[in-house]
Amino acid sequence: MRVRGLPKTFWYLWTGTLINRSGAFVMLYLEIHMVAYYGFSATFAGLVLGLFGGGLALGSIVGGVLADRWGRRGALLISHLMQAAAGLIMGLTFQAHWIAILATLFGFWNGLGRAPFSATMVDVLGPSARLKGMNLNYWAINLGFSISAILAGFLSRAPHFTVFALTAAAQLATAAVVFRLIPETKPTLVPSVVKLELKPAGSIMAVLRDRAFMGFVLLNMGLWVVIEACKLIPVAMHQRGLDPAAYGTVIAVNGVMIVLGQLFVPRLISGRKRSHVLAAAAVLVGLGMGAVAIAGTVPLLMLTVVIWTAGEMLNAPVNGALIADLSQPEMRGRYQGVAGTSFSLAQFISPIFGGLLLDNAPAATLWIVLAAIAAAVAAGQIVTGPARERRAQVLSKHQGVPVAVSP
Repeated sequence: MRVRGLPKTFWYLWTGTLINRSGAFVMLYLEIHMVAYYGFSATFAGLVLGLFGGGLALGSIVGGVLADRWGRRGALLISHLMQAAAGLIMGLTFQAHWIAILATLFGFWNGLGRAPFSATMVDVLGPSARLKGMNLNYWAINLGFSISAILAGFLSRAPHFTVFALTAAAQLATAAVVFRLIPETKPTLVPSVVKLELKPAGSIMAVLRDRAFMGFVLLNMGLWVVIEACKLIPVAMHQRGLDPAAYGTVIAVNGVMIVLGQLFVPRLISGRKRSHVLAAAAVLVGLGMGAVAIAGTVPLLMLTVVIWTAGEMLNAPVNGALIADLSQPEMRGRYQGVAGTSFSLAQFISPIFGGLLLDNAPAATLWIVLAAIAAAVAAGQIVTGPARERRAQVLSKHQGVPVAVSP
């Protein structure tokens, strides 16, 4: 059954995304409160956020392998159930070392579900529907995020444990959606082997040696190092004498913009070279994040979010479709897992080094460095675009010729 041109399973996944992201309070709560409420330094707060990203990166790789070997559905269930448990335990402590350990575990279980989820999404969406489906899912992510950001600000005055209990409830609800509605989509057919000088299916090293794919992953990581620095805006606000609780309002602009405008992006970029769209996205992200250096009020900080969010909106659907197009189908989980590390390693790198710069360098340094990184990413997208598109075309020609797997 198809609804609005997309399979029913896609809409179940979309619903799970919305529930999950709407209840994702834990890390937002920590971003707002680690310095002002827990009493952590900017450096340690950045370390906690970075450890969450490190857990995400490791979980993404493990989840990709599990998705290909054992199936998508089981990995998703484990991910959401263990996130619920880690979130609840985190709400029981204020001790710095336990917060760091639990943030790492929470990140790991979060990351473990991302590759199976993405692989399921690609499994159920054909090549012609990928841009539309992934754009809609990204819209759901940000609708949920905007709800979460607003609630994180609202709940900043609520009893401490409430936030963690609500996050656990959202994870359990998402697990229920997976258990009741999401079938196993691991392919029982594999396409004929495409000889691209890669090792046989089953080796994670085959993905790491795929130069066209890994080049794109590195550029994507560079862009997300810049975007993930938004988590340090509450620290900058605290240093400037602004109320960090207002960060919920500032960052909600990101989600609201995407909710209102993301569905129009495919039409805006239709017919344009993907490398040019990605380069333009990086330029906007760099301008917006660089402008934080001179934004001294909450309204001006909201304006910087408008600018870099426009870049994020352009990047998202092209990025998701390219990751799918560059993935060998019989190793889809592993490719999605490695691709996921570009986001999660950025969440590790950005807050740790950003926190160090905020504590030890002039106030504008971090934001100027981020703008320079974004400019380098834009140039890299232009240079590497043609080779990447040739690889995607070769893979697309072979994905429609399945052969039965031997029993």
